[in-house]
Amino acid sequence: MPKVEDEASNKQLIFRDYVTGLPKESEMYVTTSTIKLKVPEGFHGVLVKNLYLSCDPFMPIRMSRVTVNGFSSYTPGAPLTGYGVAKVLDSRHPDYKAGDFVWGITGWEEYSLITPTEGLKSIEQGLKRIQHTDVPLSYYTGLLGMPGLTAYAGFYELCSPKKGDYVFVSAASGAVGQLVGQFAKLLGCYVVGSAGSKEKVDLLKNKLGYDDAFNYKVEHDLDAALKRYFPEGIDIYFDNVGGKTLDAVLLNMRVHGRIAVCGTISQYNVHQSEAVQNLACLHMVGFAVLDHHHLYPKFIETVLPYIKEGKIVYVEDMVEGLERGPAALVGLFSGRNVGKQVVVVARE
Repeated sequence: MPKVEDEASNKQLIFRDYVTGLPKESEMYVTTSTIKLKVPEGFHGVLVKNLYLSCDPFMPIRMSRVTVNGFSSYTPGAPLTGYGVAKVLDSRHPDYKAGDFVWGITGWEEYSLITPTEGLKSIEQGLKRIQHTDVPLSYYTGLLGMPGLTAYAGFYELCSPKKGDYVFVSAASGAVGQLVGQFAKLLGCYVVGSAGSKEKVDLLKNKLGYDDAFNYKVEHDLDAALKRYFPEGIDIYFDNVGGKTLDAVLLNMRVHGRIAVCGTISQYNVHQSEAVQNLACLHMVGFAVLDHHHLYPKFIETVLPYIKEGKIVYVEDMVEGLERGPAALVGLFSGRNVGKQVVVVARE
């Protein structure tokens, strides 16, 4: 590794220009620049070496001109940004020192200079120091990062689950869904998940502990499928897809049912969203994980013991190198990934 005072080459994944609809791999490209591995004087920031980058469904949306959930559009000609895990090489910030591992918002590049930016009043809002390094660092892109907190807040805080509830999770093998199902099982719920392939259905049933699962792509009548798996109805629906699945679920909710609308990936980047027809009187709430960061210490306190005791497992789909980043990102919308999609920049 270069010495801290050195200048290093810095491979970057650059966003080409705004897109309409789903992005293509060609709308991103890899280039190499140089970077000084020291924080410039007068900058209240940190210089990090990026290790693991998180592929998240909101990222392709930022390639359009539309602002979503507080995230601004990407800047053409600049590196992509998103959640990642990094190692601090140099710091002019009192809360971070060289050698610290951190997770939070960083650049899609080998090295990033992270300073307070528009929308972040301080670095601390964008970076968290990793206190527990006795678990895989890549987990902080998923299980112990934004997707994990999303699953925790959405399920425990918004769905008010209790033992014996009937729980349905869509996109159940994804970064968030695989955790929601395991949280529900630990609580004593009956859990069914939907996914888009036989491989993912087998994963849900044989590794992630779901009571049952089905491939929505081979179900021509989602309402009938849900009645088959939930003859007594659904108490909790954790929605990651929206669209026709949500509409079918609404026909099968029990009295006092709860729905957490986490994502609507089936409707991202479509020209005309599918209208929801079957609205009923129940508790349905959309949420953004940014509103629940205060729960992170409680979340870590709950989840770390589960990991160490083997009560929670986490499936990652890793690709090596920034060059494979475009395919990994675009693949989120075709279900190409199995588990949490991660791009490995360096393993330290």
